[in-house]
Amino acid sequence: MLGRIAAIAGNAFREAVRDRVLYNLVLFVLLLTGAAVFIGELSGGQEKKIIIDLGLSAMLLFGVFIAIFVGVGLVYKEIERRTVYTIFAKPVSRGEFLVGKYLGLCLTLLVNVLVMGAGVSLALIYVSRGWHSLVSVIWPAILLIYVELMILTGVALLFSSFSSPALSALLTFFVFIIGHFSADLKSLATSMGSISARWFFGALYYLMPNLANLSFITPAAHGELPGFAYSASVILYSLLYVIVVLAAATLIFSRRNFK
Repeated sequence: MLGRIAAIAGNAFREAVRDRVLYNLVLFVLLLTGAAVFIGELSGGQEKKIIIDLGLSAMLLFGVFIAIFVGVGLVYKEIERRTVYTIFAKPVSRGEFLVGKYLGLCLTLLVNVLVMGAGVSLALIYVSRGWHSLVSVIWPAILLIYVELMILTGVALLFSSFSSPALSALLTFFVFIIGHFSADLKSLATSMGSISARWFFGALYYLMPNLANLSFITPAAHGELPGFAYSASVILYSLLYVIVVLAAATLIFSRRNFK
C-alpha cells in the first residue's frame, strides 16, 4: 500500500513541478521580497520588520494560490484525461489515489515554501550585513504557514472529489477566509438571539479549520517565537483535521461513478 501511495505521490509531484505557474509564483514572491528590501531601506530602521511582514504574507498568499488551483485539479485532470480508468484497473484503491495525490502536492508546497523562506532569510541577511537572530525566528512561523497550506490542500481535494474545479476553488477560498475569522464565528453564535442561527454559526465554527491559530507572521516580525506547547497543539490539531478531511474525501470519492 505504501509503495502505491508513494508512486502516486511521486507522479503528482513531477506533474506539479512541470507546471510553469509554480515557477512564476515563486519568482514573483522572491521579487516581492527584493522589493521589500528596497522599501525597508526607505522606512527608517524598519526594514527587517517590513521584509518579514511582506515576505511571509506573500509566501502565505501565493502558497494558498498553489494549494487551491493545483489542488482542485489533482482529481479533475485524471478524470478529464480518463487516466483514472487505467489507475483503478490496477490494485489501487481510491483512498490510496487521493492520499498519494495529497502527499505529492504537499511535497511540492514544501519545496516552494523552503525556496521562498530561503529568499526571505537571504533578504534579512543582506539588510543586516550578516547573520541576524530574526533569520532563525521566522522559520517556526514558516512551519505554521506550511501546516496551514496542508489543511487547505486537503480541503481543496475534498471539494474536488465531488465538484467542478471552479466551484472547488471558490469554496476552498471561502474556507481560507472564514478560517481566519473563526473566533468571530464563535462570538457571533453566542450573540445571536435566534436558536437556529446560533446553532448554524456554532456548527460552522466547529466545521471550519481554525487558521487564525496558525498565523504567526506579525509576532515573528517583532522577534517573537511560538511556544513549543502552542506549536505542538496547533500542529496536532491540523494533522487531525487533515485526516478527517481526507477520510471524508475518500468516502465521497469512493461513491463516485465514472461511467
